[in-house]
Amino acid sequence: MSMEQLELLSIGDASLDAFIFPTESEALCQMNDKDSLICFSYGDKIPVRELEFSIGGNAANNAVGTRRLGIKSAAVLTLGEDDIGRQIKEKLEKEEVDTSYVFLEAGRRSNYSLAINYSGERTIFTYKDEINYHLPESIPKVSWIYLTSMGDNFSETYQRVADLVKANSNIKLVFNPGSRQIRAGVDKIRNILEGCYLVYINREEAEKISGFGDSRGKERELLEKVTLLGPKIPIVTDGPNGSFALAEGKFYRAGVMPVDAFERTGAGDAFGSGCLSALIKGKEILEAMLWGTINSASVIGYIGAQKGLLDEKQLPLWLERAQSCGVKVEEL
Repeated sequence: MSMEQLELLSIGDASLDAFIFPTESEALCQMNDKDSLICFSYGDKIPVRELEFSIGGNAANNAVGTRRLGIKSAAVLTLGEDDIGRQIKEKLEKEEVDTSYVFLEAGRRSNYSLAINYSGERTIFTYKDEINYHLPESIPKVSWIYLTSMGDNFSETYQRVADLVKANSNIKLVFNPGSRQIRAGVDKIRNILEGCYLVYINREEAEKISGFGDSRGKERELLEKVTLLGPKIPIVTDGPNGSFALAEGKFYRAGVMPVDAFERTGAGDAFGSGCLSALIKGKEILEAMLWGTINSASVIGYIGAQKGLLDEKQLPLWLERAQSCGVKVEEL
């Protein structure tokens, strides 16, 4: 794929994700109003009834998700020069994602996560080395950039992206901060938010970065507070309650599809890549939110963040299914 053809750069992290499903009789689970805990007997060898490996990480998930829906995407990643890094790059190439800007850094280890799945929920252990993130010296001409989670030393790369967008008014920046960016505080990501066309965040993240507090029943007011930070279009996901957005002063809400959730990893990324693909193709915000909703519904039926991502052939069938299920996507 040549530079001139590219439509989207997905900048951030990628990882190898392992999913284990312990035998439920071997675990103790405690759930109450304050805590949800899972524990295993110390020193025991715990049987696992299922084991799966998958490529993940927000930027990789976005690049693959948009590519399957017909967007010419490239991943901008810095990985360790190890077997995991090479495996991630090979998987992206197999998905026809442009990997010209995937860097393998000597002496570093690629990101890895382990998800323990129990009774439909999961606990995730993550490993992140201190990667020195690389951006290409010459950024290819694209109309869209998707910037997402990175490790603790993200500030320099974020500033370069902010400067690039400021100098190129034709680029639309889409931002999906990770947990490290949210924890760092709004001042550390203000430069990105100020130049942002669209931001994807969940309800808790929106409340935190805006300082809004409890937003139940005040969704429109929450979105208005987020726009004061800079984004033209904030879209907030809210798990089983669907999503809501504000665009050009209009408030939109999308429901969810009634599907059985097998494993929820990647649901947010799937929503983002589905929604973004529709916007790049010139669709209106209501249809974009519907694309995100059905993509997310498909992903949670599989293990891992990428296996269930829809492609262009599957999309019409899922749109019909959403209509028959009565999924509501409406302006309020």
